[in-house]
Amino acid sequence: MERRFASHPNEVKQFDTERLRKEFHIPVIFAPDELKLVLTHEDRMIVGGANPVTKDVVLTTDLKELGVTYFLERRELGIINVGGKGTVVVDGTEYEVDTKECLYVGQGSKDVIFKSVDAAKPAKFYLNSAPAHQSYPTTKTNLAESESGAMGGMENANERTIHRFIHTNGVQSAQLVMGMTQLKAGSMWNTMPSHTHPRRMEAYFYFDLPEDQAVFHLMGEPTETRHIVMHNEQAVISPSWSIHSGVGTHNYTFIWSMAGDNKRYDDMDAVSIKELQ
Repeated sequence: MERRFASHPNEVKQFDTERLRKEFHIPVIFAPDELKLVLTHEDRMIVGGANPVTKDVVLTTDLKELGVTYFLERRELGIINVGGKGTVVVDGTEYEVDTKECLYVGQGSKDVIFKSVDAAKPAKFYLNSAPAHQSYPTTKTNLAESESGAMGGMENANERTIHRFIHTNGVQSAQLVMGMTQLKAGSMWNTMPSHTHPRRMEAYFYFDLPEDQAVFHLMGEPTETRHIVMHNEQAVISPSWSIHSGVGTHNYTFIWSMAGDNKRYDDMDAVSIKELQ
């Protein structure tokens, strides 16, 4: 498991492209038959992926890094499959998780195993884990069951549908909030006008993006913006003090996840477009 440290906005505004990517960009989420994990000290979120192809993948890591005897002893886990059909086995119970379905695994679950139904179309389980102070039941949900809403419009190239999976009105958690936003064809902007929420960090995972296209992810303080070029199936860490917005050369889908002081999806400090520099 790779470790990333937290950073101060006064420091980040001096980063060049290489340093910015090193600190916040996660270029590889999926590798065949591997578990890839990045621990960020931004609210101790873990971002990663499991890609079982020819064998099962087990949720494990160097437990000394977490100070526990098993991965979810003091953590909870959100899973969204962005590949072919798969199965997640939690303490012996199997959950079928199809494309764009979500599974929440509560604190105290000891054994988590990821499987693909078809090696020719392997599952790709995108993972977010946050520290937990209370255990909630393992729960599966999908797009049809999620709290969804349309936002934006074609006139601003940001017509999109937001699906909330793990949140106060959906699947319950200790602190993890997780969902998915799908941009309509012809739309390219997400989260614009932008905002910050200093009470919690956020991570973005971009997918459904053609291999020859890109998303310019915006971050930084509103008056000190920076950008990171993202490609398909890559993730980015957004500190609590940073905006998190982006524009693509093609429409795309992204998964957002948050951890911090509260679970209110609408807890944000708006930033007008005129304020951005």
